[in-house]
Amino acid sequence: MNAKKINSEVLERLFETIKGRHSESPDTSYTANLFSKGRGKISCKLVEEATETIVAALYEGDDKVISESADLLFHLLVLWADVGVEPTHVWKELVRREGTSGIDEKAARKRK
Repeated sequence: MNAKKINSEVLERLFETIKGRHSESPDTSYTANLFSKGRGKISCKLVEEATETIVAALYEGDDKVISESADLLFHLLVLWADVGVEPTHVWKELVRREGTSGIDEKAARKRK
């Protein structure tokens, strides 16, 4: 039996699963239910999970930060799937920014 890799590839696998939920019943799939409610609901869930992650970081232990971070990443992937953004698009943008200081990168965005 092949063990699944425990690294960033889990995001790719999860994203593929999420995309597959579009065709499932909202009555039997949480993800399909989110898709059926639209981008506004998906976005609200992302904000909720981001807030819970922040609260966990400020007031709760590492285990809670880990759990909330997983929820946050999941809902971000749902939003990407709804928008039509593939993880590789985001990875390419991160590679493009790699080695650039945050200050320089933000200044370049303002010039555009």
